[in-house]
Amino acid sequence: MPYPFVVIAGKLVRHAARLRGGGSALPGLFAEKVDPGFVSRTLQQLPHGVVVVTGTNGKTTTTKMVVELLESQGLRVFTNRSGSNFVRGVAASLLGAVKLNGKLPADIAVLELDEAHGVHFVKRVAPRYCLVLNVMRDQLDRFGEIDKTAQLLRTIADATTDSVILNREDDRVANIASTLDGRLVRYFGLAPELRQQFPTDDELHGQRAEQTPNKLAADVILESFEGDRAKFRIGEQTFETTLELHGIYNIFNAAAALTLVRTILPDASPKPLLEKLSTITPAFGRGEQFMYKGQPIEFVLVKNPSGFRLSLASFPASGNSVMIAINDRYADGRDMSWLWDVDFEGLRNSGVNLVTGIRAYDMALRLQYDLVPVERIEPDRAKALKQFLASHPDTPKRIFCSYTAMRELRREMAHYVKVGAIE
Repeated sequence: MPYPFVVIAGKLVRHAARLRGGGSALPGLFAEKVDPGFVSRTLQQLPHGVVVVTGTNGKTTTTKMVVELLESQGLRVFTNRSGSNFVRGVAASLLGAVKLNGKLPADIAVLELDEAHGVHFVKRVAPRYCLVLNVMRDQLDRFGEIDKTAQLLRTIADATTDSVILNREDDRVANIASTLDGRLVRYFGLAPELRQQFPTDDELHGQRAEQTPNKLAADVILESFEGDRAKFRIGEQTFETTLELHGIYNIFNAAAALTLVRTILPDASPKPLLEKLSTITPAFGRGEQFMYKGQPIEFVLVKNPSGFRLSLASFPASGNSVMIAINDRYADGRDMSWLWDVDFEGLRNSGVNLVTGIRAYDMALRLQYDLVPVERIEPDRAKALKQFLASHPDTPKRIFCSYTAMRELRREMAHYVKVGAIE
C-alpha cells in the first residue's frame, strides 16, 4: 500500500476515533495492520535518531523533562505525549504529527516505553540513545519477578546503537553496562548522603546493603535538595536551581534527564539547561496540581511499593485531606499484593478521608492493618470525588491514585475546574 495513502487513511481513522471518544491507540492499530513498516520508516527520517526512556518509575515526567530541555536547545522533538507506550501508541502519535506526504517535522524522537513493550519496539526501530531509570517490582502479573524485568531492560539497552545512560545507584541497572561493548555508557547518580532516601528494590525488601561511595563516575550527581531547591554536580562544577517539579524521585530523575541531554548535545552549556529545568512542571497526574475554591488539589500517581513509599515521603499528609484511589485494570497491574509492602504508618495521625476505586475495600483493609483511620469508603470514583471536594472545604487536598484511577479522576475533575487534556 503506498505510504501517503496509509498516512491519509490513518489520519481519518484518528479523527473519527476522537469524534467518537475512542482510544488513542486505535489509529495506531490501523497503521500497524495495513503497513507494518510505518513506524520504522517514519522514524528513520530523523537526523538525531530515536531516544528511548524506560524503567519502572518516572518515565513520563523524565520524558517530559528531556523533551523540553532538547527543545530549549533548538531541536524539534517528536514524542508520544499520550503516554501510550505500545508500538501502536507510538504509531498513533506519529499519525498526529506526520505530514500528508509522510514527512515528520522533527529532528529527534524521545519515546517513553515500558519494559515489555520496549522490547517489541526495539526489534523494529533500533534507538540511538537509551535511558534506563531504575528497576523495581511492578505489575507482577505482567513481568513476574524483578530479574525478569531487569532482563527486559537489558534487551532494550542491547539494541541501542550509540549511547546508554544508566542509574549507577541501582545495581541491576548499572550491571547492564557489562554487555554494552562498543557503546558509550554514562551514569547519573546521588551523593552518598542521599542514598538512604532512594532505596533499591532489594533494600526496600529488607536486604539493605552497607552504604559506601559508588566508584562509578557519574556525569550528573544530585548532591542535595531542600524544598524547591536542588544542587547538581555536572562534571567538575556544582549548580543550584529552583524546581517546579514535586517529589524527591522527580528531582533525582532530573539528574537522569540532564545526563541524557548532555550526551545527545555534548556542547550544551549546563547553565541554560538548568534555567530551563527550573521552569518544567510535572506531567499529568505526577504531582499535578489544580485549584478548587481557593484550595490546591494534588494528584500523585502510585503504582508500586517504592513509588508509593517515596510519594508518601515527598507529599506528607499533615495539613491535607487525603484520598486514595486504587484500580486493578490491566494498565495498573492486576496483582495488587504490592500494597502490603508499603508502610502506611505515616498516615496514622492524619488519617485518610476517603478510599475509592475498584479495590477500595482492599485498600481500606490494608490501611486498617497499619492502624490508619479511614473516614469513608466509596468505590464509585465520580461519587467519591464529589464527596471529597465537598468535605473539609478549607483544607488542601491530595489524591494518591493508581494509573487508571488517576485518568478517571482527572476526567471527573473537568466538571469542577479547568483540566488540561491528555493527548
